[in-house]
Amino acid sequence: MISIRRADTSDAQALSAIAAQTFIESHGHSAGPADINKFIADKYTVETCRADLANPANHYHFIYYNDRLAGFSNIIFSFPCINSDLEPVTKLERIYILKEFYDQKLGHHLVNLDIELAKTNGQKGIWLFVWKENERAIRFYTKHGFKPVGSFDYRISPTHTNPNHVMLLEF
Repeated sequence: MISIRRADTSDAQALSAIAAQTFIESHGHSAGPADINKFIADKYTVETCRADLANPANHYHFIYYNDRLAGFSNIIFSFPCINSDLEPVTKLERIYILKEFYDQKLGHHLVNLDIELAKTNGQKGIWLFVWKENERAIRFYTKHGFKPVGSFDYRISPTHTNPNHVMLLEF
């Protein structure tokens, strides 16, 4: 059974835990351990997650599989794409699924929800960054109609960046 619900500030602990774990699973080999650990320590503390959840611009959703938290997404409406003049557009800030749930196709449910929310809120598209070495994610977004529109170096630490595609889906 699959269910999705909007996350709120009471979910900060759960978001912190799943965000750290999914980041390690998908990007843990993209930089040295010190850089990855610093990134997680800076971005995914309970306090940071609580502040993110409290920010009304963020729209976090949790997806559950058989009542187990399996992933999450966050979108931000009317967030201009750095490589497109299309406006207004939604930024797909984060979408992560725990590796153990990959075969359940849960990411499709989350991205479809995020796309529908963007359309319902009068957006003309949705965009995101995706690490150029994450071939699985690139195939996933391409399957959903996203197209590369540029590139961006995503900062993991003061001394390390990961090359990312900027991908856009126009409605």
